[in-house]
Amino acid sequence: MAIKRTAVLVALAICSALGVQNTLAQMGGMGGGQQGGGMGNRGGGMGMGGGPAVAPGTILDPAKSFDAQLTQIENTIMGAAKAMPAEKYGFAPSPAIFAPGQAVKYDGVRTFAQLCTHTIQANYRFFGAIGGIKPDGDMQAIGNLKTKDEILKAFADTFAFAHKAVANVTPANAFESVRGMQTRASTFAAAMGHAEDEYGQIVEYLRMNAIIPPASQMKEM
Repeated sequence: MAIKRTAVLVALAICSALGVQNTLAQMGGMGGGQQGGGMGNRGGGMGMGGGPAVAPGTILDPAKSFDAQLTQIENTIMGAAKAMPAEKYGFAPSPAIFAPGQAVKYDGVRTFAQLCTHTIQANYRFFGAIGGIKPDGDMQAIGNLKTKDEILKAFADTFAFAHKAVANVTPANAFESVRGMQTRASTFAAAMGHAEDEYGQIVEYLRMNAIIPPASQMKEM
């Protein structure tokens, strides 16, 4: 699913910068997202990502398009991080939670807190390149955060940084190289794909603790 979502996001990035005719219409059947987080149209005249409906072929400001996609994944991940109880932030899967005799291998996997801090650090790397800006603070120290309150604040800070970064993207620079063949647009698609991948793992940790991810709750009611 993460690969499919990444492909969609690459197409959106291209559409945003170049205004490719009818791209959104062709993608209309690809709604519904990972773990109920969905990119699909929820009705009420809203378009993909929860923003106002936009006519196919409309030339969009890439900064606004990227910001809308960023807001969607921000809400999804923040909702999941808030849903996990503080005492479960040290949780990691282990053979003890599986049926006796079932072969599993979870040695060295990240805790829930570490999944979150890894996502935060990656966001800074991706969006620093996209916006041509540097984050404040000690990026290495983020990896040592363990409590829910600390991590929720760090998530809020990294998404604020990301919104600031995408505001620097223009039709003129969206496809400028930031590193080799990587452009601002393709780096944004990679950032979204990575965040979705980490969200998928976060969801599994919630499910292992009998918690329905907020993004999935409406579908399971």
